[in-house]
Parts: sequence; structure tokens; C-alpha cells
Amino acid sequence: MKIAILSGKGGTGKTFISVNLAHINKDSIYIDCDTEEPNGHLYFKSKREKKIPVNVKIPTCNQDLCDGCLECVNFCRYNALAYANNKWILFDKICHWCGACTIVCPKKALTEIDKSIGYYSHEKVDQTYIRSGFLNPTEVSGIPIIQELLNEDNFKNKANTLNFIDCPPGSSCAVIESVKGADFALLVAEPSTFGSHNLEMVHNLIKLYNIPYGALLNKVTKGENPSYDYCSKNKIPILASIDFDPKLAYINSQGLIAAKEDPRYFKIFENLWESILKEVAK
Repeated sequence: MKIAILSGKGGTGKTFISVNLAHINKDSIYIDCDTEEPNGHLYFKSKREKKIPVNVKIPTCNQDLCDGCLECVNFCRYNALAYANNKWILFDKICHWCGACTIVCPKKALTEIDKSIGYYSHEKVDQTYIRSGFLNPTEVSGIPIIQELLNEDNFKNKANTLNFIDCPPGSSCAVIESVKGADFALLVAEPSTFGSHNLEMVHNLIKLYNIPYGALLNKVTKGENPSYDYCSKNKIPILASIDFDPKLAYINSQGLIAAKEDPRYFKIFENLWESILKEVAK
């Protein structure tokens, strides 16, 4: 079973929720798909000793065959190609690796070579399997890394079926790639106007998939709660509500797992997991 944890913005506690759910479920798999800012491994004290590079295909040019016709330059919607001073030029940092330029070149001057955009790591720490993806700075997309993280054929522990997928924040293509194939989505939101706006964003996204979902409200304080109001209006089941707690903030700041440090939070996440299972079974 795959549980996707997502939020409309960073800082809502998405990784905090994912890590703790993985911790209370023995032999579960925590998958950090936030390749631009992966930090779940910090909670598990992962050493990331084994790093597997992820490559994409980028074009290269045989300048002797190129006659400067500009077919590839005009076709590229990302403006990653140019031709100047009788020379073909690639701006590889904005190339989206689509391969179209090699197809449209009438002289067959363009071929493809490998380029590393980052890596992923995997290991087991205590009772949890950890998979994390790391995108190199300035690269345009971590989707190929996410695909490798979710490809069970890459891992010996693929028989383990309980996966907690820590999605990137927002509703980008990387989030969509992370959510594909999930059995349940947990939407994490803060109790503010901004929080409810971002909750609406991921809610509209997850409705496109025919999977059950519910919400978790984090950092709740007394007073107005627009995210609660949004859930009530749209009939989104609220599976848990976690109050703002300075002690919890301290635990997180030390890179510790709350459910491991405080029995009260172990119970909170145990109850949350039971609520998720009930929603999945409906």
C-alpha cells in the first residue's frame, strides 16, 4: 500500500508527518520525493553510503554534419539551443531532455549522451527502509529521480508493501509523479488563510485521481481556522489535528522523531494510522 503525504506549500509539517508514520510501522518504507530539498533522512540519521546516479539524455552535435539550418533551434520550446558564429550551442541547464531536437535534425547531426542530474540512496535504519532522492543544484526537474525512487525493481526490499511517500510541496509535475499509483493521499495544512489556499490547491489536484484522501491540520492554535472551514465545506475528512506545541518544535529542530521521543505523539500517530486504514477500507 502506498500513502502519499502532500501539501500546497513547504513548512506545513509534511516530512514530520511522513517520518513519524513510517516510524510507527515496522519495516515500512519512507520515500523522500522532495528531490530539491530532501531532509527526511536527517531524522533517521541515514548515512547515505550507497549513492546511485541518475542520468538523462541530452543532445550533442557533430559540428561537421551541422549546416546551421536552425530546425532544432526553432523547434526547442525551452530555448535550450542556439546557433552562433557557425557553431551549434546547447544550454544544458535548461534542456528538458525531450530528445525532439535529435528527431527533427535533417542532417542527423545530433545524437544523445548521458548527463547526471543527481542521485538516490537507500538503506535500512533500525526498523525503517529509507529512500531519498537528491537533485543537483540548477537542474530543471527531479522527475527522473522520483521515477527511480518509486521503481520497485531497483530495490531488494520490494516485497515490503507499506510505502510512505513524502511528496514535494505544491502541485507541480514532480508532485503529480509522486502521487501516481498511491492508494491514499493525506493532505497536510496549516490553520491559516494562506494554509487553506494551499490546501485547496492540492485538494483540486488529488481530486483528479480516483483515490481516497483525508486531511491533517498541523500547528493548530485557538481562534479562526480557515483550513478547518475549507474541509468542512468540501466534506474532506479531518483525520487528525495536531496543536502548536513548543516542545514538538524543539524535538523537530533537533532532528528527532516525535513518536520515538514522546509517548503522547506515538499515540497521536497510531490513531492517525488507524484513521487512514478506515478511509482506505471504505
